[in-house]
Amino acid sequence: MLKPKLLNIQLDDQNHLVLPPEILQKYGLSSGSVVRLQQTDTGFTLSRSTASLAKVYVEATNICNLDCSTCMRNVWDEPLGKMDESTFARVLLGIQSFSPPPTVFFGGFGEPLAHPNLLEMIAAVRILGAEVELITNGILLTKPVINRLIELKVNRIWVSIDGATPASYADVRLGDALPQVIENLTRLKDIKHNSDQNLPLLGVAFVAMKRNLNDLPNVIRLGKSLGADQFSISNLLPHTAEMQEEILYMRSMYDIELQPSRWSPEIYLPRIDLNHTIIGHLAEIMKAKNMLNIGRQPLNMGVNSCPFLEKGSISIRWDGAISPCLPLLHTHQSYLAENLRTTHAYAVGSINDHSLKDLWNNPQYIQLRENLQAFDFSPCTFCNSCDMAESNLEDCFGNSHPTCGGCLWAQGFIQCP
Repeated sequence: MLKPKLLNIQLDDQNHLVLPPEILQKYGLSSGSVVRLQQTDTGFTLSRSTASLAKVYVEATNICNLDCSTCMRNVWDEPLGKMDESTFARVLLGIQSFSPPPTVFFGGFGEPLAHPNLLEMIAAVRILGAEVELITNGILLTKPVINRLIELKVNRIWVSIDGATPASYADVRLGDALPQVIENLTRLKDIKHNSDQNLPLLGVAFVAMKRNLNDLPNVIRLGKSLGADQFSISNLLPHTAEMQEEILYMRSMYDIELQPSRWSPEIYLPRIDLNHTIIGHLAEIMKAKNMLNIGRQPLNMGVNSCPFLEKGSISIRWDGAISPCLPLLHTHQSYLAENLRTTHAYAVGSINDHSLKDLWNNPQYIQLRENLQAFDFSPCTFCNSCDMAESNLEDCFGNSHPTCGGCLWAQGFIQCP
């Protein structure tokens, strides 16, 4: 495995670190920028500045051509709609105001290709020089659409595949569309090969649960045969009592972040073959609250860290409302262990009323990002014992909406591309 690219950084006469210009530009750093330094056993790492916007999720529509059993659209009471031209024009102006322009990810809680103007929207973003990603269920990836996505040099397409056979796919996606999806992705692979094009790259998104976990190895094999080079595996966020029975992390929800001690010692293991027997023994070690490292790499439990903040992202709903993350775009219900929790939508403002840059630099939003970086929220995911855990309106640490202590994204259980 190749090591990450290393850069030499010098100290000036005042003992200040001097970062290379390309790093300053890539991460949007300028004089006065604040970054977080995290110490490790062998050195330190620098985190992205909360002032740097690197990614914009654009929900072109919350309308979908499928009715998946896992989707929050089954339990919300939200109007359906598509982003109109005037709202998207404001999005373009906002993207243009940042240098370098942030990556634009077309995705949310609908099928982006269900928007009749999506290809034109992508073209407009590419003119600005921004990278583009797209997530889709793959059904609408027709030959003309594929040709246009290749022509526009879309950087990556993510396709949701939750089963490797028509039966297992239909059990989640509630439709017999898998053969069509495979045909479409085979066509994408062939057209790219015949035209000597590398883009768009292909990623596969999979939602793991009890009913389809056995299919995961086959989904990965299928994805690799179709040209996928990345796989994003997420747990299920259960929106119904039936789906709550399908989760794979009930015990893990109560594993709080550990610090090295004689009750939770650090254990350093070498690289070893991961067969069924060894994996079983490793599971026993982890159940005993030990902190496990393999080949000098810690098995990070991924707690108390907002992935949307770490990506430097913001999310724009189809009607122009701007939220810090995808989960806060829409009010919805889900189960936190066995308790029903309501996540109330939170908007910083609307891009129809304010520029993207003004909203990003809004003092209230800056403070929220700093709070997210510190993550001083009550541990609702692990505690979950009072009525405050039933929503994200307030918590027992005195925080007000949005409170993120019960967010399963922040605890590493749920993840989005």
